[in-house]
Amino acid sequence: MATKIADALGVTLDYLVKDGQYEQIVNDTLKKLKAIQELDSDTKAHIFATIDAFIKASKLKNIAAL
Repeated sequence: MATKIADALGVTLDYLVKDGQYEQIVNDTLKKLKAIQELDSDTKAHIFATIDAFIKASKLKNIAAL
């Protein structure tokens, strides 16, 4: 689950966890991630697929802009 959170945020696990302490994440984002964690597995899969699609589209847009 931590890997999916890191992927969704576009960061590495090392960024999320440093020396056993969590980096500060915007409270609103953290609250939303906790709420997602409580959903059924199919709904979570759809949410993460949607987030992944937006991240990939953003990366492609940035590449195209170069």
